[in-house]
Amino acid sequence: MTNASNAIFMSEKAAPTQSSVVAREAAHFGEMAADWWNPKGSSAMLHRLNPVRLAYLRAAIDSHWDGDAAGFTPLAGKTVLDVGCGAGLLAEPLARLGGQVTGVDAAPENIGAAAAHAALTGLSIEYLAGGVEAIAGRQFDLVTSLEVIEHVADPAAFVRGLADAVAPGGLLVVSTPNRTALSRLAMITVAEGTGMIPRGTHDWDRFLTPPELTAHLQAVGMTVSPPAGLSFSAARGFTLSDDIALDYFLTATRG
Repeated sequence: MTNASNAIFMSEKAAPTQSSVVAREAAHFGEMAADWWNPKGSSAMLHRLNPVRLAYLRAAIDSHWDGDAAGFTPLAGKTVLDVGCGAGLLAEPLARLGGQVTGVDAAPENIGAAAAHAALTGLSIEYLAGGVEAIAGRQFDLVTSLEVIEHVADPAAFVRGLADAVAPGGLLVVSTPNRTALSRLAMITVAEGTGMIPRGTHDWDRFLTPPELTAHLQAVGMTVSPPAGLSFSAARGFTLSDDIALDYFLTATRG
């Protein structure tokens, strides 16, 4: 383990088989590591998406723990895991909300970029290179995995790993594109076709519908709330919505 200022970067050593990791997916996202924090670069869409993600997460956190919506650190005293953390675009705000954050990503290049950026900003975040298996045996109060499950090798095994990481009384938040005609048009034909998202980022056949993802979560003993939609318009950008045709969030608790 190395300690870069307040950021902690732990690489895999003698790691178990990473059944959740697709090598070509990890390589694809690893190629974007150096540009991840550039709001006008290859991850520009994630920068535009992040405020909506955080708004949803904040509401879910306050609802689950009966928090004060006006408070600045609703995650104080809580452990947080972000699976598929990339270069820390979500992990850092979660740390600023008071959480003791661990970020896991399949691309070591992303973990290196995440640790370096956290060190520059003075945030204490533990980063691990690997799949969800990298935190096997550990549990966290809040587990997030946003726009990740559509990239893994075995969604059922991945969900099992996420669920196992949720501590008693904890909360799991997952988001992913829905497998609809709209998501194919918007995310692949338009976004990837025009370069708004790097070409080859998505495989529409691997998108999960809300009933499919809900079934995976229920199969491992999780209680799942109804999905919340994520919509996009040229005028308003990304917004939370009742429309789940493009993308959606699910929250789940154990039991």
